[in-house]
Amino acid sequence: MSTPVVTSSSSGIAHQGPSLFQPLKMRGVTLRNRIGVSPMCTYSAREGVAQDWHLIHYGARALGGAGVVLVEATAVTAEGRISPADLGLWDDGQIAALARIARGIADQGAAPGIQLAHAGRKAGHRPPHRGGDRLPEAEGGWSTIAPSPLAFSPGESAPRALDESGIQAVIQAFIAATQRALQAGFTVIELHAAHGYLLHQFLSPLTNQRSDRYGGSLQNRLRLVVEIAQRLRVIIPANLPFLVRISACDWVSGGWDLEQSLVLAQQLRQLGVDLIDVSTGGTVPDAVVPIKPGYQVPFAEAIRAQVSIPTSAVGLITEPAQAEKIIASGAADLVLLGRELLRDPHWPLHAAHALGHPVAWPAPYLRAAPPLG
Repeated sequence: MSTPVVTSSSSGIAHQGPSLFQPLKMRGVTLRNRIGVSPMCTYSAREGVAQDWHLIHYGARALGGAGVVLVEATAVTAEGRISPADLGLWDDGQIAALARIARGIADQGAAPGIQLAHAGRKAGHRPPHRGGDRLPEAEGGWSTIAPSPLAFSPGESAPRALDESGIQAVIQAFIAATQRALQAGFTVIELHAAHGYLLHQFLSPLTNQRSDRYGGSLQNRLRLVVEIAQRLRVIIPANLPFLVRISACDWVSGGWDLEQSLVLAQQLRQLGVDLIDVSTGGTVPDAVVPIKPGYQVPFAEAIRAQVSIPTSAVGLITEPAQAEKIIASGAADLVLLGRELLRDPHWPLHAAHALGHPVAWPAPYLRAAPPLG
């Protein structure tokens, strides 16, 4: 199956102005620009249920002009949460609060998206603002699962290696959570296979030491991600886009790398995945990452060029001119901002002004809109 056409506008006609502010059409969803809110955990849920805080947080970034707002990693099972304060979609009772958020995002002109995830061996920790250490079971923690019984860091208990029935249960959990996300009204679905969480753990030889059909060779390590993507593409309506986030490398010799990412991206493209959300790292705590502005963009560029699939770029993208260059040069089709949108929810509006491009401000804010020129 070939990837659906992604065009610069719903009409296919070229528009004047910065590339960053050209529409992006993915299947039946058109983003008003090439700026997205990267899924960032906020550790503010209660029993997996979104709170009013989430509505305000995500609504503010939609109001600020983003083209797509991707709600943070949302656990497909209770044991798949990074922390007890993570969002979840393992139960029907969690749908209504997220539906309110999806409506709020859409009402402000952005596409509502959600990232579905399972933390695997990195589950059961305190939120980072509370130390981030492993939560003892006596304090509400739980045992974890992984492809192999290898602890994430020294001093942590080893996870339980999944057997075949456990793997099938994980697949079914992703299917059920996707169905709930669609019921909630999200029009962009992203599968989280990055940052050292469960699906990435199956991909990387650093964390997958299995000898069955889900381990060993590259094709076997790809199998779980490919099977889940195949199943989800079937249940996601044909007019809605499906994204997959990957870590393009582990930043560790002998780990997951760009060459393996290219093979995975090609298979995902053939399954009908519409965009690869390209990040890096997260598999092991001692990786040495050469962090600098735009340090992950070359990975997005390589996957886009060599696999002919749309990509998004993320990681220390902070300046309007920097984001414009990424899109205009063809390095990626979408830029996802994280910390910069925490600092400034209205970054897209300010970026448009910096690039000399007129965009519509929310009517109640017009008195504050700076003049161009």
